[in-house]
Formats: sequence, structure tokens, C-alpha cells
Amino acid sequence: MPDPNFTLIAIDGGAASGKSSSSRILADRFNLLHVDTGSFYRHLTAELLARQVPANDLGALEKALPALKFSTALNGRSAQMLVDGRPAGDEIRGAEVNAHVSHYAAIPVVRQTLLAYQRGQVAVAKAHGFRGLVMEGRDIGSVIFPNADFRFFLHADPAERAKRRAAEGRQDSVAERDRLDSSRKTSPLTCPPGAIDIDSTHLNLDQVVDQMAATIATKLPPA
Repeated sequence: MPDPNFTLIAIDGGAASGKSSSSRILADRFNLLHVDTGSFYRHLTAELLARQVPANDLGALEKALPALKFSTALNGRSAQMLVDGRPAGDEIRGAEVNAHVSHYAAIPVVRQTLLAYQRGQVAVAKAHGFRGLVMEGRDIGSVIFPNADFRFFLHADPAERAKRRAAEGRQDSVAERDRLDSSRKTSPLTCPPGAIDIDSTHLNLDQVVDQMAATIATKLPPA
């Protein structure tokens, strides 16, 4: 049941569409817990690679995944996933994880493993006194929280997004990741029906945030 005293915001979109930066600003502006589900999949990918559990070995995945224990620590206003008590390291943004994360994320048992954990961030937010939660990813408004109070979908021209990644000094084939994430059978990257679609190609970060904040403020005044 919806909680009138707790606001759920879902932000979906491809790589470098502006999800993370805008989500963090909105979390500060409205006193929300920020949850980056992409970092969850990256952390899990790094863990499985370290354990030498390949994405094409379903039997090994089905054995390895139930043994992993997930918990949450707070880093400011952001939720940080711990795997067996360990936080993620810098390797989750490296080339190896970039090359593999979409392959692991396409596997139904991997997505199912993280489903309850992602939804459980609501309880984390409430326990720490947040007014709500802003969760970013690729299937938040369609699968994780289809009944969120506000659902946004950010997109931008692939060339512009590649330029943003390069400016960050990060290696990430945004077009290839979008192709993999959009074509997977389970929870594909898509703009959910009824979500607010924002093209950020020619917008700066402040303009994107202000557009979303104006909508959110119709229910939740800034903190």
C-alpha cells in the first residue's frame, strides 16, 4: 500500500543519461535516500568475476548466488551495498566490470537475486528517517517500483553520452551497453508507460534536476 508520508521516486535511463548526478541532487534537495542500483549490479559482477563464476555457467551461478549475503551501509545520503560485509572498491567502475556487467544483468537468476534487496531499501530509508527514496537504474519504474509516486526516464543522444563518459575519464561503451540492456528478455531497459520522458541531450544538469524537482514538489516540498 502507498505510504502518504513516504515518497518513492524512480529514475531510469541508459548509461550517462544523467541519472546518478540528478538523483544525488534530488536526494539532497528533498531529504531522500539515494539508491544507485547500477552500482549493485556492478558490485555483484565484480564479486562473481573474482570468484571465477562466468556469466554463461548457469549452474555455477545458481550455486554461488544464494551463498552471498547482502546488507546496506550509508555513505552520506547514499545506500552502499555490502556483499558478505564488504563494500565495493574502485574496480566496479573499471574496464573489466564495464565489459561484463550487462551480461550478468541479463540473467534472470541474477536479477531475481537482487530484486528483494532493492525493494528492501525502502525499509532502510524509513529506518534512517528519510522522507522518501530516489532509486536509479534501468527497470525501477517498470519492475522494482511500478507504482512509485514519480517515475522518470532520462535519455540522450549516444554521441553526447559518450562525450560525457570521456569527460569523466571513464571507459564505457554506452551504445553497446544500451543495446544489451534494451534487448534482454528479463526487465529490459525501456521507458515505462506513464513515466515522464526527459531528453537531456541539450540540457545541463541543473535544467534536468529543476524539471524533475518541479514535478516532485507537487507532492513533497523541498526539505
